[in-house]
Amino acid sequence: MKITLLVIGKTDAGYFNEGIKEYQKRLIHYIPYEMEVIPDLKNTKNMSVDQQKEKEGELILKMLQPGDYCVLLDDKGKEFTSMQFATWIEKKMHTVGKRLVFIVGGPYGFSEAVYKVAKEKISLSKMTFSHQMIRLIFTEQLYRAMTILNNEPYHHE
Repeated sequence: MKITLLVIGKTDAGYFNEGIKEYQKRLIHYIPYEMEVIPDLKNTKNMSVDQQKEKEGELILKMLQPGDYCVLLDDKGKEFTSMQFATWIEKKMHTVGKRLVFIVGGPYGFSEAVYKVAKEKISLSKMTFSHQMIRLIFTEQLYRAMTILNNEPYHHE
């Protein structure tokens, strides 16, 4: 199984990029992981929120492959502790065939079409974070889950 984080728009802040790259480098030892970036939409000032969500949704759906297990990172999703997330990931490693795809939507969330293809929704916090920050938080939590599953000392109870 491969894990993919699908995001809209590039990460502008260098410090986020450094952190993401660090955890990606660490993850290589455990599981195939990549972050796929969909370019930001152009001329969004001329679009309504719904039009923007629809366009982003079309771009997201084009990036998906047959057999992908899609999980939305959504504020209305299920919340986990790090230990619970590790257990959840372990189950997916045994049940998901090709790709486990986590999706971060645009600034206004997801289109209905994207909600329909999603198998699950996960919330990383009740708090709101920037989309760039979510990429780092998610990648770190995935790394933490891998160290938990391998009984390594990164995570402390």
